[in-house]
Amino acid sequence: MKILAINLSDIQGGAARAAYRIHQCLRQQGIDSSMLVNVALSGDWTVQGPTVKWDKFATRFRPHAGAMAWRLLRTSNLSLHSPAILPSYWPDRLNKSDADVVHLHWICGEMLSISDIGRLRKPLVWTLHDMWAFCGAEHYTEDFRWRDGYRKSNRPDYEHGFDLNCWTWERKRKYWRRPMHIVTPSNWLADCVRESALMSDWTVSVVPYFIDSNVWQPVDKMVARKILGLPQDAPLLLFGAMGGISDPRKGFDLLQKALDHLRGEFRGMELVIFGQLTPKFPLDLGFPTHYMGHLYDDISLSLLYSAADAYVLPSRQDNLPNTGIEAHACGTPVIGFNIGGVPDIVSHLKTGYVAKAFDPVDLAEGIRWVLTDLARNLQLRKSARIRACSEWSSDVVTKGYYQAYSSAISSQYF
Repeated sequence: MKILAINLSDIQGGAARAAYRIHQCLRQQGIDSSMLVNVALSGDWTVQGPTVKWDKFATRFRPHAGAMAWRLLRTSNLSLHSPAILPSYWPDRLNKSDADVVHLHWICGEMLSISDIGRLRKPLVWTLHDMWAFCGAEHYTEDFRWRDGYRKSNRPDYEHGFDLNCWTWERKRKYWRRPMHIVTPSNWLADCVRESALMSDWTVSVVPYFIDSNVWQPVDKMVARKILGLPQDAPLLLFGAMGGISDPRKGFDLLQKALDHLRGEFRGMELVIFGQLTPKFPLDLGFPTHYMGHLYDDISLSLLYSAADAYVLPSRQDNLPNTGIEAHACGTPVIGFNIGGVPDIVSHLKTGYVAKAFDPVDLAEGIRWVLTDLARNLQLRKSARIRACSEWSSDVVTKGYYQAYSSAISSQYF
């Protein structure tokens, strides 16, 4: 079985890292997988970026052309939207390949257009890393037009101008006549697919992300803290996200409210934030705060997770966040809300704490529960590591994808 995976990048961004890990996992298990990307950064010979001058130019030009087109549409909320308008050379290349299955990952917007996806003729498996595939142009949304259909009558009040989401959704309905085999990393996202107006009758499987437990593993806490220059004795609470505290979807404001509840009663705790350098005007969070900046390599991140006593994941929306899986693989308990794929990661009171959705008081209780009892924290760390090794292993992930590939191939001929 020859698999051709396609993603915008190999290691730039959370979805890219997840896609590349799946690709590596399949190769480790003997499946002939190769990867095509617009931005190749890993140096891996099994990953190929653009090689022809025109393709390289088109890759650089597409994001700028797309941004200009969005502005001309005079619509709102473009920062997290992908209308996926501009055609590319990818359909011809993929259709002419000798692959048995084309495995799509995060390809919307800057890689394939909606009509491009409809032109693909190979058996298709599509791993969703967010909600875009069954929404309009949104990658995440809090309304339910994706479930009810995009109509003028149910457009949110906060949108104005041209209805980009409705137009994008209608184009998907027009061009995607042939169902694809959908894979989601979390049960939450699978349920969304099944409830969606666009994909409710498509086949969907749940296959988690892969984490290499030989690479991501616990490091002695005191050693990790010494290397990173973190205090040896204080309870450390870790938070991280692309862009640090600036992304509302990652819920830092909810964490801030939880920390307000802990002020004055949880002495000694310190906060560690990665994904952001120390700001010019640091927030008063009520606890000493260490900003670690951007960490890109697995070794540095493993040290950071190992140095922490707990990782907090206060997201409002999330699929199956890599950071939660990485933390568990390093033996670090995770505290998060009962939303999205968080319950797929955290076993409540066994590997961490699952708080009531968007409840800062319960999130504060989770932080207190995980950090105040040393013996409990040690047991949580052991259980988190065991869960990572069993739930997100190469055997589990490869079996799930092999079944999805086989299903896609067999359905191609009926």
